Amino acid sequence: MPSHEHPRESADRTRLAPVLAAATSELTAAGVASPRVDAELLAAHVLDVPRGRLLITDTIRAAELARFRSLVAGRARRVPLQHLLGTAAFRHLELAVGDGVFVPRPETELLAGWGIERTAPGATVVDLCSGSGAIALAVADETEAARVVAVERSEAALRWLRRNAADFPSVRVEHGDVTDPDLLAELRGGVDVLLCNPPYVPDGTPVPPEVSDHDPAEAVFGGGDGLEIIRPVIALAAKLLRPGGWLGIEHDDVHGAAVPALLDADGRFTEVTAHDDLTGRPRYATARLG
Repeated sequence: MPSHEHPRESADRTRLAPVLAAATSELTAAGVASPRVDAELLAAHVLDVPRGRLLITDTIRAAELARFRSLVAGRARRVPLQHLLGTAAFRHLELAVGDGVFVPRPETELLAGWGIERTAPGATVVDLCSGSGAIALAVADETEAARVVAVERSEAALRWLRRNAADFPSVRVEHGDVTDPDLLAELRGGVDVLLCNPPYVPDGTPVPPEVSDHDPAEAVFGGGDGLEIIRPVIALAAKLLRPGGWLGIEHDDVHGAAVPALLDADGRFTEVTAHDDLTGRPRYATARLG
């Protein structure tokens, strides 16, 4: 034992490697999709170190071990990893998330990136169905937009959105319903980029326990065909965008043809384009107001 290490400290410690192995086995048995990664992220969270430092971390203290095992048990019950950590990573941001707000997904970073590329300095950007604020705050963080308006209907989600937006002076949080044709009437014809990740999963579609038990249903399901919110969003976007303004809407992977068809059928949009995610699944559609 090194001379600087207190004897009680050694007695208080357990080797980390078998602890991680046991947690990985527990999460595997529970059906968690990425058991080793989740176990390591929870351990790094408890130890307050970057995940990469686990490679050179040999032991874990008793109090940390108890907390870690509690978090692993929660993950085994399919509580979302992000709820256990208290944050969700999105592009360059760490967003506060928890009960009542949809956990942002990595695939939505693609839509946000598309919108960021089209946001010129001084632009006005609107993020509908904002949830935690992921898209709106990424735009505010990575562009020189003059104004970013984040719209959310759910009171529970608004609490998370306001908390996340507090450090972004260019972001205005708006309590509103995207099916209201008069929403943001003062911006009509003046929006440069409008982005939306709406509820779009068709009703009755099987979803993992993390979604069914923890994501708000109103943020997940979009009616019988999954398009109940997307239809009014397209109509609203046509009112809010300036001529030449850009629209991007995320959708379910069964909507690869349906959403571009809705944009074409509206008659006011040009450059309608379908986009896949990194796994090759249809994920979002974009267009320009003619």
